Amino acid sequence: MSVQDLTPHIQLNTRGLRCPEPVMMLHQAIRKSKTGDVVEVFATDNSTSWDIPKFCMHLGHELLLQEELLDANGLKEFHYLIQKG
Repeated sequence: MSVQDLTPHIQLNTRGLRCPEPVMMLHQAIRKSKTGDVVEVFATDNSTSWDIPKFCMHLGHELLLQEELLDANGLKEFHYLIQKG
C-alpha cells in the first residue's frame, strides 16, 4: 500500500498557527488515537519542517510523508502523514 492510498484517521488544519501550536495539536491527536492510526497535518509554519520529524523520532511514531506544497495563492505549506507507533 502506498502513502497515497492511506486514509487518515484524523486531519489537522494548523495553517496560520505558529510554533508550538501545530506540534501541540499533533501531540493531542496522537494521544487520542490508537496504535497504527494515521494523522494528517497541514501547516504553514516553517518550524514544523523540523519540529514534526523530531516529535516522531523522539516519541516513536513513523513519519510516512513530509512534503512542501504550494496553496492556491502560491504560498508554501507543509503536508505530513504520521502513523502512531
